[in-house]
Amino acid sequence: MTVRVLDFYADWCGPCKTQDPILEEVQEELGDAFELQKVDVDQEQDVANQYQVRSLPTLIVENDDGVVDRFVGVTQKEDITAAISEAGS
Repeated sequence: MTVRVLDFYADWCGPCKTQDPILEEVQEELGDAFELQKVDVDQEQDVANQYQVRSLPTLIVENDDGVVDRFVGVTQKEDITAAISEAGS
């Protein structure tokens, strides 16, 4: 099963800059267990609207069945890894 994490961000968003190193840690830890897709809401408003993103940063965890989890605001590594694990099972 394919697991994706969509990271909705903007260059001007301070909390988004806080989220980035956390996501990098998750990628280092889990490797190929998921695919990280960064979505710049200023460039891809249609995608942000499709997922009804209203606040930044927003992380959406999805698998082949659809959205499994959604996090709004800076999210800790443990919460992200748990959601990825759940989405992959």
